[in-house]
Amino acid sequence: MPTLVSQPTVITAAGNKPKLIEEFVGRVNTQTTALSLARMTSPGGWVEPGQTPEFDEYTLVLKGTLRVTHKTGSLDVGAGQAVITHKGEWVQYSTPDPAGAEYIAVCLPAFSPQTVYRDT
Repeated sequence: MPTLVSQPTVITAAGNKPKLIEEFVGRVNTQTTALSLARMTSPGGWVEPGQTPEFDEYTLVLKGTLRVTHKTGSLDVGAGQAVITHKGEWVQYSTPDPAGAEYIAVCLPAFSPQTVYRDT
């Protein structure tokens, strides 16, 4: 039988400015460890610490631009585009445009503060 997820859980985000994370499926909202599914809304100028996660992350940008910095450069991912970041690789996310960005992130396995390994 299908499981309805009637609302997300809002999770506190890392970074220099407040960012809204709405987890629909994952360790917090549905106690799902296989994957997580969240809608992110970040303000312009937001930057989070770099990370070397133990999960792959699939991100679809709905509005604005998401910058993904990696060891050899950066990618600007615009509305209607997607990016895959791979477990074990260092990345840093930010939203350079003044209008910010809205995007959907799927982590496989599910996001966990214990497995994201953020820079100190």
